[in-house]
Amino acid sequence: MTTKIMALMSLCPGAAWSWHGDDYAGLEWLDTNQQKPSEKEIDDEFARLQAMEPNRIAEQNRLAAYRNESDPLFFKSQRGEATIEEWKAKIADIKKRYPKS
Repeated sequence: MTTKIMALMSLCPGAAWSWHGDDYAGLEWLDTNQQKPSEKEIDDEFARLQAMEPNRIAEQNRLAAYRNESDPLFFKSQRGEATIEEWKAKIADIKKRYPKS
């Protein structure tokens, strides 16, 4: 789940700040090296990150499936216990199960 805090961290990595409550008015800027982003900048970054969320989740699911399903087939293919085609088919299956837009 994407939050405005994640948006702020994306916009100003490593910045020092404190946020009290849910409103922009509760954002206390403590950083002297980076400028405080506007409420619109935070809202825009929040919307951008939210739009990316389905792909991020699909990528996480794919990585877990590769580790658990296709990687073992790859190593079996290296030992002659499975074929490269089986391994490639498993990768295609994983991509189909967890599509990205």
